[in-house]
Amino acid sequence: MSEIVTKEVKKTSIGGQALIEGIMMKGPSKIATAVRRPDGGIEIKESEIKPIFKHKFFKLPLIRGSFVLIDSLINGVKELMYSAEFYGDDYEEDALDKFLRKIFKDKDKADTAIIYSSVVLALIFSVVIFILGPTYLVNFLGKIIPDSFLLNLMEGILRVFLFIGYVYLVSKFEDIKRVFMYHGAEHKTIYCYEHGEELTVENVRKYSTLHPRCGTSFLINVMLISIIVFSFFGWPNPLMRLVIRLLMLPVIAGLSYELNRYVGRCSRDNILTKIIAYPGFLIQKITTKEPDNSMMEVAIAAMDRVIPRSGEDDTW
Repeated sequence: MSEIVTKEVKKTSIGGQALIEGIMMKGPSKIATAVRRPDGGIEIKESEIKPIFKHKFFKLPLIRGSFVLIDSLINGVKELMYSAEFYGDDYEEDALDKFLRKIFKDKDKADTAIIYSSVVLALIFSVVIFILGPTYLVNFLGKIIPDSFLLNLMEGILRVFLFIGYVYLVSKFEDIKRVFMYHGAEHKTIYCYEHGEELTVENVRKYSTLHPRCGTSFLINVMLISIIVFSFFGWPNPLMRLVIRLLMLPVIAGLSYELNRYVGRCSRDNILTKIIAYPGFLIQKITTKEPDNSMMEVAIAAMDRVIPRSGEDDTW
């Protein structure tokens, strides 16, 4: 493996997402999605960024985290559907998608309905499994363990283990393995750009698949920060805990987003950022895999389209 060039690292805001045989990169003003077609070529689609939440209020620190997450989920599902279109025989629509297409005869309206319903269902699934599930399971220990902080800690630990178990199980599916390889290609390419090197497969290959600004790290931060935040409210009855956890989710998402921004901006030699990034890196060892050359080519193709070339600022 070649040595990584030692130079000042650019703190870019460019980020991405792995798709079905492809990668989406989001720059300061454009989104580019590159997909490896079944015939071996690379299809690239560019679009201007159109934020859903445009008011300045939604960009305030601590407030912006939840709205950035929702915006990212909607864009992510949209690009995931686009990449799946190239592999229609292998990736069939589920019953809900087919039902919505019957209701909305217009393709664009049907696609929009599918995107928003997918985001809502994903959020409901996440809240039920990773937020509400652990608190009700630990509730049975309430009579045995009187310490509210300890109960919140056990709930948080259970939440983390459920998440790790879920990620580990899905990583065993062959299709998901390839998505995780594209995830690794995305991180490597961003690293290469941050280090100021030419975007070639040879240069991209030598970088790590683990990146501190990854969405996986964000999710782990959400779970760890939730332990601290929920502890301030003690261990009330199940209904009150349900209300508190739902109401505090935007606060926790906001704190986690700002923490990710802090890690992204600071030097990676900083001991504090290394400590903060460490839990996310551990989980990224599951959610990212070493990509092959063809996957890195796709990542480079997407990255090349969103790099600012007209004086735009892409610093984090």
